[in-house]
Order: sequence, then C-alpha cells, then structure tokens
Amino acid sequence: MFPSCFSFYPPDRKSAETRKIYLCKLDKIVFNASTGPETAIIVSDMDIKNQVDTSIAYVHIHDPPIIKTIYHAVNIISTEAELFAIRYGFNQAIWLSNIECIVITTDSIYMAKKIFDSFIYPYQVQILAISKKIREFFKRNHYNSIDFWNYPSQDRWSLHNIINKETKKFNLSLLLLCKSL
Repeated sequence: MFPSCFSFYPPDRKSAETRKIYLCKLDKIVFNASTGPETAIIVSDMDIKNQVDTSIAYVHIHDPPIIKTIYHAVNIISTEAELFAIRYGFNQAIWLSNIECIVITTDSIYMAKKIFDSFIYPYQVQILAISKKIREFFKRNHYNSIDFWNYPSQDRWSLHNIINKETKKFNLSLLLLCKSL
C-alpha cells in the first residue's frame, strides 16, 4: 500500500573503503536521530543457543535515549527469530507519537525484505503482525518513512557489537526440553 515509503540500503561490499564510507553514513544517521525527536533507530540482533532464541532490540530516540527489549523463544528457527527481533523493535518505535521516520538496522536485510512478501507461509504470523503495525504507522501520517539498513556482522559496527555481545552472553539451560513448548 505504501511502496514509496520504504527504502533498503544494502552495503557496497567492493572494498574496505566503501564499507567504511557506508558505516560512516550509518553513524551519521544515528547521530542525527539523537539530535531530533522525529527519528527512531532500531538496532536488533538475535542468537540461538540450545534451541533458545535471545532477541534484543534497542530503539534509539532523542528523549528518552534508549528503549531496550529482550525476548526469549524456544524451538524457533533463525529466520523467524530475525523477523521477531525486527517486529518488537518496530512495536516499540511505533508507540511514539512524534516519530516520522524509523530506521531499522539489521545484519540480514534479506530477512527485512521478507516482511513485504505475504506468500511466505511459514512466517505469515510475524509478517502479518509487522504489516498491521506498518499500516498503523503510515495511516498516522502518509509522509512517514521506514528505512532498512544492513550492517554486516564482520564490519563490527559499534551499535551492533553492543547488542551482539549481549545476545551471546545469555545462557539458558532447559531441564525438560520436550515440555518447553
């Protein structure tokens, strides 16, 4: 319904210099968001250990500076976990009434593109939930926008490193795995 309101920014992988320029642009967007109340930056990541997913989403905004959500899910595949992390970061940002632009950063932009493919059956629950929130966001103001930026994990972007360490440090051991459903 709102195709002109979405932008995808994959990194240019040609050289170390172009990757550096790309990450500088991403840092500049984060800095600009911290100086004004109309942009929310969502940085999300997930990690699966022992069939337990840890999804973390940080929402950086002007005031208050950070909203942090942590979710744990059992018996989930990585594709669904990535969508889950994007979904809950987006849910936090959409509740803020003055937000006009949401910048979602992810280490798997191909997953973010799946949000707009309603024919992917295994992920329809996540896709429909995200689509509903996106529709609410654009109905509020048709000039609103959503930008998806990809940061490859190997580039060690500073905001991703913080979340990545946090997802990896969580260690949950399930006693009765078959009863965890």
